[in-house]
Amino acid sequence: MQLRKGPNIVGPCGLLQPIADGVKLFIKEPLRPSPSSPTLFIITPTMALFLALMIWTPLPMPTTLADLNLGILFLLALSSMTVYSILWSGWASNSKYSLIGALRAVAQTISYEVTLGVILLAVIMLTGGFTMKMLSMTQENQWLLLSYWPLAMMWFISTLAETNRSPFDLTEGESELVSGFNVEYAAGPFALFFLAEYANIMMMNTLTCILFMNPGSTAHPDMLTTNLMLKASMMTALFLWTRASYPRFRYDQLMYLLWKTFLPLTLAMFLWHTSLPTTMSGLPPQ
Repeated sequence: MQLRKGPNIVGPCGLLQPIADGVKLFIKEPLRPSPSSPTLFIITPTMALFLALMIWTPLPMPTTLADLNLGILFLLALSSMTVYSILWSGWASNSKYSLIGALRAVAQTISYEVTLGVILLAVIMLTGGFTMKMLSMTQENQWLLLSYWPLAMMWFISTLAETNRSPFDLTEGESELVSGFNVEYAAGPFALFFLAEYANIMMMNTLTCILFMNPGSTAHPDMLTTNLMLKASMMTALFLWTRASYPRFRYDQLMYLLWKTFLPLTLAMFLWHTSLPTTMSGLPPQ
């Protein structure tokens, strides 16, 4: 999709290049700016990756590490905590570029979490439960993507903004912020940030499949795993396709899209769902 020659030396057709990049980053000498905060500078990349891995706990893959009754709320709470790792990394670097990038990232992430929360509430009102199993049972006959595609489209665009991907990668604006909040990071800590970013992308795509694309019945765990992996991989490829197709938005366009377009629409659909007498699963709303 990119009109440039990429790395094609390591392995057949360059397939082992990501592994070589990871090994190179982790064996390099880590650099720390002298005016930075030493404790926060090291803690924040570790915290970012820890939260990105912890957030997979309630997801059915096919069995959950912790079958939580409020699994969706747990996901929302942990994804909100990633804001702290971004903000602290920008502040701990003690650099103007990193601090401005961190503030822009925090404002963007907090803003789009409002829309994600309202869409989740609408889906919860529709299915009648907070658990992942209830979402799968509700979609046994029909995907929610087909009947509630406006919510699904707004959810997908909001996940692009939540994970700082194109066309909303304003936290890494090379032309104006020189890579944003992680500009002072190198070697291992830099790799931890990007591992956390791509883990969050995979998690958001998996959650999208669970919410709108019927991952499969939990009675057949092998089939559920295969379906979920295939659909999440297709959504991840769509993320990359979007990056190759659209230019970066301006920051005012990003905020206008949320506060003037998505938020009124999602609130209207949520209020419409609350007026429904029963949910799709036949249970009264909880």
